[in-house]
Amino acid sequence: MKKFDILALGELNVDLLLNRIGGFPEIGKEIFAQEMTLTLGSSTAIFAANAATLGPKVSFLGMIGRDSFGDVVKSSLRQRKVDISNLIEVDDAATGLTAILNYDNDRANVTYPGAMSRMGVKDIRPEIIREAKHVHISSIFLQETLHRELYEIVKLVKDCGATLSMDVQFDPEETWEFDCAQILPLVDIFMPNEQELMAITRKDSVEEAVAVIRPYANVTVVKMGTRGSLVVTREQEHFLPAMLNKSVVDAIGAGDSYNAGFITGYVQGKDLETCQWLGNLTGAINTTAAGGTGAFSSKEAVCQAAQQYFGQKLVL
Repeated sequence: MKKFDILALGELNVDLLLNRIGGFPEIGKEIFAQEMTLTLGSSTAIFAANAATLGPKVSFLGMIGRDSFGDVVKSSLRQRKVDISNLIEVDDAATGLTAILNYDNDRANVTYPGAMSRMGVKDIRPEIIREAKHVHISSIFLQETLHRELYEIVKLVKDCGATLSMDVQFDPEETWEFDCAQILPLVDIFMPNEQELMAITRKDSVEEAVAVIRPYANVTVVKMGTRGSLVVTREQEHFLPAMLNKSVVDAIGAGDSYNAGFITGYVQGKDLETCQWLGNLTGAINTTAAGGTGAFSSKEAVCQAAQQYFGQKLVL
C-alpha cells in the first residue's frame, strides 16, 4: 500500500481571472473587466485539487515563494484535501502568477513563473516518489529547470516504481523541444491536446502526429476540446465525442479536469474506455463554474453537475 494514490509534481501559481472584458487589450489603451477572481492556479494544481475531490489521496511536490500568494496556494490545496507536506518554500523567489483574460471558450494568459521555474531533479527526493502509486507532471515548458532535466526526472519516477502521466501544455516560446523517442517510453499516459501534439511532432494533422509518436508512446490521450477525445495505444484507437455544456461559464482548466477524471479512473484500475468517459465528463463539468476548480467544491457537487447538465450518473 502506498501513502498516496497520486503525486502531482510541478508548477504552482495563483490565477488572476478577468471576465466580461470590453474588447481586446491594445498598447497604449485601457479596457475594463467587469469581474475579477484570485484563485488557485497552474495546471498541475487544478489537476491535483480536482483529483482529490474525486476521491484519490493526492500530494503535491512543487516550489513556491514564502509570500502571500504562496499562502493562497497552501490554503487552497489544503481546503481541497491535497497533502502539502512535500511543498518546497523558498525566500529568494516569489510564487508565480498567471493573469487570465477570458473570452467565451478561449482565453489569453500572461504568466510570471517565479519559484516554479527553479525546481529540478535535485529537489525531488526519491523517498517522496516511493510513497506514491502514480505521478502526474504538467506544463513542462513553463518550468525551465524541470524541462531541461525532464529525462532525469521521469527516469527517477520510473526507477522508484510509480506509474507516470504527463501533459506538456503550451510552450510560450513555441520551440516545442520535446524528445518523443527518449521520454515517451517512460510515460504510461501521455495527455496532450491536439494542438500540442501537432506542435511537438511538427505535423499538420492529428493523424500524422499520432503516427510519429505511436512507436514510442504507451497510451496517448489526445484532448480535442468540444469535439471530444482520442485514446491511442500501439494496437488501437478509440474516439469519444464530447459532452457539451450549452451554458459555458468558462473553459479554464477543462483539460486539467479531464486529466483529473482520467487519472482517477486509472489509479482505481478502471479500463481505458471508462477512464476516457470519466475524462470527458469531468472536463465538461469544469465548464459549469468559474475557474479551474469552481465546479469541484465537493464530490456531491460533481455528481450533481454530472446529472443536471449532462444526464450522466457518476458514482465516486
